[in-house]
Amino acid sequence: MLVGIARLAAQSVSLKAKREVEYLRLPSRSILNRCSNPKMPFKWTVNPYRGCEFGCKYCYARYTHEFMGLEDGRLFEEKIYAKEDAARLLRADLKRDGGDGGIAIGTSTDPYQPAERRYGLTRALLEVLAEQHGRSISITTKSDLAARDAELLLRLGRRNDVSVNMTVTTLDAELARKLEPRAPRPDLRLAAVGKLAEAGVAVGVFASPVLPVITSRRENLAAVASAAKRAGATYFGAGTLFLMPSAQQQFFPFLDEEFPALAGQYRKQFERNAYLRGEYAERLHARVREIREEQGLDSGPPTTARGRPADQLSLFDSNLDSNVG
Repeated sequence: MLVGIARLAAQSVSLKAKREVEYLRLPSRSILNRCSNPKMPFKWTVNPYRGCEFGCKYCYARYTHEFMGLEDGRLFEEKIYAKEDAARLLRADLKRDGGDGGIAIGTSTDPYQPAERRYGLTRALLEVLAEQHGRSISITTKSDLAARDAELLLRLGRRNDVSVNMTVTTLDAELARKLEPRAPRPDLRLAAVGKLAEAGVAVGVFASPVLPVITSRRENLAAVASAAKRAGATYFGAGTLFLMPSAQQQFFPFLDEEFPALAGQYRKQFERNAYLRGEYAERLHARVREIREEQGLDSGPPTTARGRPADQLSLFDSNLDSNVG
């Protein structure tokens, strides 16, 4: 018998199908989750959706669907769950449990994925957070849809520290399409960075995860950082790939097809441990730091007296030593 979130997922009502993607309504008891890792630079996480339609081949978060009894990693991008009454739940959670501490939105699923255009849960949550003060609130996304909320983010930032972290792994549109099949093109994401920056929103770019050989070359990372600076980003960072078993099931066959010369080494490394440690991590850390300094970019968003925004570089640096050598 199914229990907990697996039972709720099984009882979910289908909202509307689009291509091979099915949208479902997910009953939820709460939406503000306490971060279990004390090393993270935030106390709480919020994910308005479960699953992500972008279908990034390397996505570590596929395992979260396993909690709902969905073992096939492909279902993470095919069954998208919209959490019911998200705004009401957040307001109640903030009163009951979340009186203080930083909040990170989009830690396990993109808050501005295509479902957001239909259901608007992320915007509704931001409206609730605009009632807060003294918070640090960070949003991580691969979507240019974030620019839609520039005015709201600016209003939210009047009493809180707010930052948007745009993920851009490469400027190569063809490669990006292979790695992130249904995410907006890199140029669209950078255009959104420009719009947010122009509006006065603190925004940075992260080239995460860095894929050994595929996106780890200095010229690739430097190109992303340079484009970020031109777009108006004020900070830049990058962390390395880590692959849980559910992610390996999708990523290894992808390597077999697109990068067969690398497939054996990836398997050898990541089948032993999703996180790897060693000299490679130190070299990458130094490379990212050098590139950031060359571009005159910071490691994280600015801090003001209103709150202490999460230094997202710290979040990614915690995984800097998880890669092939």
